[in-house]
Amino acid sequence: MTERASLLDDLPGDLMIWVLIVSELLVFGAGLLAYLAVRLTDPAGFADAQDHLHRVGAGVNTLILITSGWLAARGARAAEHHQHSTARLNLLAAAALGLAFLGIKGTEFAGLSALGISTETHAFYNFYFLLTGFHAAHVLAGAVLLISLSIRPAPDATENAVAFWHMVDLVWVILFPVIYLVH
Repeated sequence: MTERASLLDDLPGDLMIWVLIVSELLVFGAGLLAYLAVRLTDPAGFADAQDHLHRVGAGVNTLILITSGWLAARGARAAEHHQHSTARLNLLAAAALGLAFLGIKGTEFAGLSALGISTETHAFYNFYFLLTGFHAAHVLAGAVLLISLSIRPAPDATENAVAFWHMVDLVWVILFPVIYLVH
């Protein structure tokens, strides 16, 4: 019994943030499995549709989110040591990179729309807009959390928000190759 309690005690953040993170990962996982299943029915159509995506922008966005995750972790560490100005700076920088991610993603969405591409163009785009749009909503929520916490970076709350932010990073690191690179 003590062993189980110590496993939960070793998790960063509260148990409920982990319930949220696991549930979000399951939702994204189900979406990716559906994407892969439908892709099997039309691999050539999916590959053709995929060629309209902005791979360089998505690659830059990957670097942006990885860097923001590093900055968020630095912010959590600083909050834990009550270094409020350092925590604030790192959390705001992580959030700013999250907003930069959204700017690049918004440019990609607008570019596809200008080409007349929508969810009705091909099944690929249903999944593309659903998965990347849902992810973008999580980036926005995470950036708002990081900005909010930068005002008063309490260690426990910051640790929870940064755990959420790392989930957002992880989802993108999975979405990027599956949606943009794997033909």
